[in-house]
Amino acid sequence: MNFIPDNISSHDNVFDVLRERGFIEQTTHDDEIRELLGKEKIKFYIGFDPTADCLHVGHFMQIIIMMYMQKYGHTPIVLIGGGTTMVGDPSGRTDMRQMMTPQVIRENCLLFEGLFRRFLEFDEEFRHTPSGSTLEKGTVNKEPDPGKAVCVNNISWLLPLNYIEFIRDIGKHFSVNSMLRAECFKQRLEKGLSFLEFNYMLMQSYDFMVLARDLDCKMQFGGNDQWSNILFGADLARRELGKQVYGMTFALLTTSEGKKMGKTQQGALWLNPEKTSPYEFYQYWRNTEDADVNKCLRMLTFLPMDEVNRLSSLEGEQINTAKEILAYEVTRLIHGQEEAEKAQEAARAAFGGGGELANVPTTSFDRSRFEGEGMGVVTLLKECGLVPSNGEGFRTIEQGGLTIDGEKVTDPKLQITADLFRDGCILLKKGKKTFHRVQI
Repeated sequence: MNFIPDNISSHDNVFDVLRERGFIEQTTHDDEIRELLGKEKIKFYIGFDPTADCLHVGHFMQIIIMMYMQKYGHTPIVLIGGGTTMVGDPSGRTDMRQMMTPQVIRENCLLFEGLFRRFLEFDEEFRHTPSGSTLEKGTVNKEPDPGKAVCVNNISWLLPLNYIEFIRDIGKHFSVNSMLRAECFKQRLEKGLSFLEFNYMLMQSYDFMVLARDLDCKMQFGGNDQWSNILFGADLARRELGKQVYGMTFALLTTSEGKKMGKTQQGALWLNPEKTSPYEFYQYWRNTEDADVNKCLRMLTFLPMDEVNRLSSLEGEQINTAKEILAYEVTRLIHGQEEAEKAQEAARAAFGGGGELANVPTTSFDRSRFEGEGMGVVTLLKECGLVPSNGEGFRTIEQGGLTIDGEKVTDPKLQITADLFRDGCILLKKGKKTFHRVQI
């Protein structure tokens, strides 16, 4: 399992590779980390709270980091947050997360683990056994095989803990004043921060300490919103274990206007084809703004930097070639070559007004629904999932945002009848970029 080509970079230190690709945002010790990653093969971890039943493209950024680290000989520790999810991370949120049942969390944990195996090679025999006591060291059955990742779930050491023991042993190292100055808490103080969420920082910091103590984990990575948690975790390891550990955060995937990427009208851009189809996934990246092509090629593909720079320097209509390559490469990584080729062919057919449309998102109806007076065009848009409400459907048409088989629709009360279907199909186009096929 090797997604990253050997010619990805001229650098032999993964720190330089990550910096070249524009990932690194903050580090606890810049020079020391670079030296560490150049001289040693370390264990590092990234935590993932299974707050949904699928990973989204924001998670994929973190997976790519692990893939780079694994490529250069370091050992990824994938931490599934079965325990921390029961509390909920307040970082980057304006309200409290919805509480999830233990059963749902367990199911999500299993689904997450399965998805990670699509991108990383794991040592399936590795086992970590916590002690059950706050400060007593846990055990591992073996060292991870070289070049392979390991997976742990923090519920295995958080759930058995005695609360009084935990607060006495771990809570004593945390200053409430310092915690309240952390960005993840500051933005919540006016609207309210529950004591439940206030515990999250202690739990994540304890995760870092456990992994440093039991697995000799030397680094924690995360998005910028995790900076405070990483700092407190590194400080806890120093205070309790006397060990120097390190932290690094990465830029979130945002547009040139500072907006977070990976959001669609239907919600997050999921990695599961049942939640976001390969075509929809492809189309999202095909529609990237010109100013964001370089960043997306750098961060989401494994094209060499010379090629990234060449493609992103294209201008005018030629920049669409770069967008096609971006969309194809990212879709291929997530869904495989066959699905990427289908999505590309469908997109070209839709934009070109001909060709093979079989892979364009399609909704099938019984022909009888279009007999007689037929179906209202706004109803059709809503049933195809192109608009969330009748009001939005009317606005789309009034603003000139809908065509049917290339003809602009101007009447929001238009009735779609069976005689409009050519070979049993019509092609809807909403706005400039959203295509949907209707067949009877």
